[in-house]
Amino acid sequence: QVQLVESGGGLVQAGGSLRLSCAASGRTFSTYGMGWFRQTPGKEREFVGGISWSGHTTYYADSVKGRFTISRDNAKNTVYLQMNSLKPEDTAVYYCAADYTGRGSSRSPYDSWGQGTQVTVSS
Repeated sequence: QVQLVESGGGLVQAGGSLRLSCAASGRTFSTYGMGWFRQTPGKEREFVGGISWSGHTTYYADSVKGRFTISRDNAKNTVYLQMNSLKPEDTAVYYCAADYTGRGSSRSPYDSWGQGTQVTVSS
């Protein structure tokens, strides 16, 4: 497993942008697929997007496609979520997670999770 720490959340107006970071510890980060999820009170955790171990394949939920971009820097053990054109419905706690199979898809078995970072989008 890897240890994950998210950062970059905050309050932003609708239409604005934020970039979340997820820093990982461990020498095997480059073998993991990585995913971003979000959750609001009373709702199930939702897959936002993911990226394969190599960075060559990315996946996005329909609700964020065209607005969010996932990238990774394996040399820095970090994965990013660039969020543009933010909407109030994007308000949630955002989590990053690691997938030991390397795929980073919505159906991957994520077995390490960060503590989450709050994103609030005001209208």
